[in-house]
Amino acid sequence: MSVGRKFVVVIRGLIISYAVTGILLVLLAFLVFKFQLAESITDIAIVAIYVIVTFIGGFITGKKVKEQKFLWGLLLGLLYILIISAVAIAIGQAFHVTSTANLSTAALCIGGGLLGGMLS
Repeated sequence: MSVGRKFVVVIRGLIISYAVTGILLVLLAFLVFKFQLAESITDIAIVAIYVIVTFIGGFITGKKVKEQKFLWGLLLGLLYILIISAVAIAIGQAFHVTSTANLSTAALCIGGGLLGGMLS
């Protein structure tokens, strides 16, 4: 499989990841509304959703790529968090690259994609 085709597989994995993210965030919003969850629990749930969906995306990507799966899963996780960060900046949300929370979330997303690719 050519590199171009592998990149298309990563893009498809990203699309699936974002679709699942949307579904899970809507479910989380409902739970926050219904049960008035604390902000700390909501923050943890959002990061958990990011990790789960990057794992799923990395797993799907690795299944289709079949070569250097961990690398393509890592790329998926990296692109996922970069796009999330770019959207946050574009809508005017305060974003600090050196923030411990942002760096931890980025590492977890990259790790989720990497692990998904490795285990596929």
